[in-house]
Amino acid sequence: MTEVVVDSEYQSLQHFVSHSPWAYRPVMDQVALDADRLFCGDPDVGLIIDETGIPKKGKKSVAAARQWCGNLGKVDNCQVGVFSSLVRGASATLIDCRLYVPKEWTDDRDRCDDAGIPDDVVFESKSQLALGSIEHLRSLGIRFSWVGIDGGYGKEPHFLSTLDSMGEQFVADVHKDQLIYLNDPAPYIPERKTVKGRTPSKYKTDVPGVEVQAWATAQPKDAWQRITTRDTTKGKLQVDILAQRVWVWNKEEATARYWYLIVRREVDSKDTIKYSFSNAPQGTTPERLAFMQGQRYFVERSFQDAKGTAGMDHYQVRGWQAWNHHMALVMMSMLFMLETRLEHKEKLPLLSCPDIAKLLSTFLPRRDANIEEVYRQMEYRHKQRQASIDSAYWKQFKALGVKPM
Repeated sequence: MTEVVVDSEYQSLQHFVSHSPWAYRPVMDQVALDADRLFCGDPDVGLIIDETGIPKKGKKSVAAARQWCGNLGKVDNCQVGVFSSLVRGASATLIDCRLYVPKEWTDDRDRCDDAGIPDDVVFESKSQLALGSIEHLRSLGIRFSWVGIDGGYGKEPHFLSTLDSMGEQFVADVHKDQLIYLNDPAPYIPERKTVKGRTPSKYKTDVPGVEVQAWATAQPKDAWQRITTRDTTKGKLQVDILAQRVWVWNKEEATARYWYLIVRREVDSKDTIKYSFSNAPQGTTPERLAFMQGQRYFVERSFQDAKGTAGMDHYQVRGWQAWNHHMALVMMSMLFMLETRLEHKEKLPLLSCPDIAKLLSTFLPRRDANIEEVYRQMEYRHKQRQASIDSAYWKQFKALGVKPM
């Protein structure tokens, strides 16, 4: 930025992100309120919860640890943020984020203090962070008709039951071995049979369960319904859908839940199958269920734009406040680009985030527009690199007890 933006200065920008005391939460909340205003409470608006990992080196970056990094597709050293996105059709923007702090961090108060993590931050699972985000956004008055989540959250029965008890409609992806019941499992606690041993306390059922993959495989060909979900650059996207009311029981509660099982099969790839639960009201059409299930696609696009255009994963900060400052700024820029795209939708229907970034970089004043400035920037970079090299040698000499030359 300092090489391009007129009248900018490196230390000022670094201070603004890393050390300036401005509060990030009101900024994020304002982004959420502005996004809500933009969508006008449309019934097709959903709140999609998803996480993204940002690879990091070393142990100093706040909350960095060896954990699953979806960006890399493997376990590696990274930071993980739980994000909430407001989505309506192809329009999506990030409106909340929570940094996941692993237990190895929350159990080490000194390490937390070094990274600036507030004293009131305790270990919370990703699903707890997601629930906290939903509750916070509702307290702001943010309007959305359902919550969408992937299999990482859908595999947690307590999380889904909590959403259901909160009155939140959801569509949650689940894994292929998820158990369902075609009849009410009618959970019960067995009677005590002998005077010895513990009194039974765990619920059981006499109704057999079946895995969702096995159930879907057993369905006849005419049970599948072909549905057009959305337009794409390669034509209309069609999928085959199964929608069936089933009983879902987490083996802990006294009653089972009666939800929809949605099975989605790609027309062009019969092996690509997705399974989801939804507590949508009985009578919800397969078309509506397929629409809600398919909206998670646009959150992935949001992450691509956030990282590729808004610099979500391009930062050199280590502390808690700096990380949240950076994400608040990314959310602001994502909202700006969405507003710009919607404003020019009629005349420029294909306007993209990279297009907007290209236009801004071309037409805004640039400080690197002459040869003298280019040379000055190169000399400054060389000076910074040399200072970094000198610092590394100084640390080595100090560790060896040798006085630097």
